[in-house]
Amino acid sequence: MSLTFNEKIFDDIKDGYRKWKDKLDRLFASKPERLGRFSTVSDREIKSLYSPADLKAQDFMRDLGFPGEYPFTRGVQPSMYRGRLWTMRMFAGLGSASDTNERFHHLVKEGQTGLSTAFDMPTLMGYDSDSPKARGECGKCGVAIDTLKDMEDLFDGLPIDRITTSMTINPPAPVLWAMYVAMAEKRGIDRKVIGGTIQNDMLKEFIAQKTFMCPPKPSVRVIADTVEFGTNEVPRWNTISISGYHIREAGSTAVQELAFTLADGIAYTQAALDRGLDVDDFAPRFSFFFNSHLDFFEEIAKFRAARRMWAKIMKERFKAKDPRSWWLRFHTQTAGCSLTAQQPYNNVIRTSLQALAAVMGGTQSLHTNSLDEVLAIPTEEAATIALRTQQIIAEESGVANTIDPLGGSYFVEALTNELEEEAFEIIRRIDDMGGMLSAIEKNYPQQEIADAAYHYQRQIDGKQKTVVGVNKYVTEEDIPVEVLEIDEELERQQIEKTNRIKNERNNKVVKECLERVGEACAGDQNVMEPLIEAVKSYATLQEVCDVFRQAFGEYRDPGIY
Repeated sequence: MSLTFNEKIFDDIKDGYRKWKDKLDRLFASKPERLGRFSTVSDREIKSLYSPADLKAQDFMRDLGFPGEYPFTRGVQPSMYRGRLWTMRMFAGLGSASDTNERFHHLVKEGQTGLSTAFDMPTLMGYDSDSPKARGECGKCGVAIDTLKDMEDLFDGLPIDRITTSMTINPPAPVLWAMYVAMAEKRGIDRKVIGGTIQNDMLKEFIAQKTFMCPPKPSVRVIADTVEFGTNEVPRWNTISISGYHIREAGSTAVQELAFTLADGIAYTQAALDRGLDVDDFAPRFSFFFNSHLDFFEEIAKFRAARRMWAKIMKERFKAKDPRSWWLRFHTQTAGCSLTAQQPYNNVIRTSLQALAAVMGGTQSLHTNSLDEVLAIPTEEAATIALRTQQIIAEESGVANTIDPLGGSYFVEALTNELEEEAFEIIRRIDDMGGMLSAIEKNYPQQEIADAAYHYQRQIDGKQKTVVGVNKYVTEEDIPVEVLEIDEELERQQIEKTNRIKNERNNKVVKECLERVGEACAGDQNVMEPLIEAVKSYATLQEVCDVFRQAFGEYRDPGIY
């Protein structure tokens, strides 16, 4: 069943469009249109008008269908937000574990329905707070986690058996996850009950975000370990959140974000299959993480195309039979790279539009950036405003009353089709290179993103694209914004805490546990059980990560120019 009826209708539309366009051209013959060229943030040229003629090849049942049914263009759940609103998962992490625990309790009290943890730079890189490489960074861009005691303090008093937790962590993801499992078990909570997500997406680190530890191949091997362990032992946990967010933050276009993210998903799926797992045993627990950028309709189309593409990839390429394996479930974060230090209260409006696009695109969970995140870790007030943004969209706007409200829009459907077609072409190119690992070694995605970022910056500099308050509507006034500052005393206290644990623990047991982790890395044993035993002995994050570095080597970015 196509969206339209017969060839005569198409002929009439084309004839009517030609006549209308002739009038428009005459109207603007002496005075050009407002911009001359209209395009999205990704520089995709946009026509002045869309009609059924732009969807001539589209078949309703094949390409759109119904929510909860293949190809899931309109949503992965039959009732979407009419049945349950998206999870409001505000990203939080600051200072010490106790500081962040206090922020978690505040957000839960204010109505947040899922926890999301930001870690400081030393933790992200697999170093303890007392490492010389960590000096000056303790707790600055997230929470510092050195040992299991920090994880215990981080979630103290929070119902982790009833609330899901997301952890934005990559190179040391298995270690942090091991700490979380150990912390739950020390509280008497079975590992099969806990739910949440570790980002655990190293391919996008090599492509975009650039927090490294070990080279690509062993990194993917350890990720396969986590997928296998989660499938067998922690069935409610999403062991990987395949992230397009950081690809977009690095400067990619919407179609590049879509293509590179799904290509990473293909690589992880293949790695799990090579491990001997059945696709329908692990694929339902894969999740995704996308950016919601400034171009409202392009973002909605991107989310819809992503669902349809992943359904096709899992069903046709990997022969998955369980419909849940075909689902693309995703978390969204509004675009941090779009926030401006100039006129920072404008960021509230930017974030609201981006959040609305994520909801209209059918996200499963959402983080809204705070107005001050471009300056520092958000204050409690700014974080509350960001949460209220979601709540107003959910409770007052009416957009959650119907499913896929822009479905059938000539413009949105045409954009969805274009993004899908172009993204699949990039994936075919990556396949021809031998897959994503080979493409990364050839610097293909890195160069494409760098070129796109440069092109966009040139457009801003040349005022072809407007950033309000930066290159247009600029004011000289200084708008004061309260900024949260982390006390420098925190670092001393954190180092003291970590050293106290090192002195009080049984170091003979720690040594034996770390040796077992090393043996697992050197052989083909899954590393997760040895990791859990190591962190239970209060081995530190860096001690475990140093075992990884010794076993697998350290990665150095070759750099491109």
